Amino acid sequence: MPHISVKMYPGRDEEAKKNLAIKLKETLMKELGTEEKYVSVSVEDVPQDEWKEVVLDKTPEDTLFVKANF
Repeated sequence: MPHISVKMYPGRDEEAKKNLAIKLKETLMKELGTEEKYVSVSVEDVPQDEWKEVVLDKTPEDTLFVKANF
């Protein structure tokens, strides 16, 4: 508890993904007041042509607090 799952188009290197994960973890710890040992973050590349099927169609509307506008 808790876990953050990031899905994005391919193109970023492993260092960029790791840096993002670390910053998300730090923000989550601060905002929720939780310890580092309980936090996990995953980053997954999803090809653009699979985005609707893999991300949009599988994300429940009531869990999407910030929506993309593209």
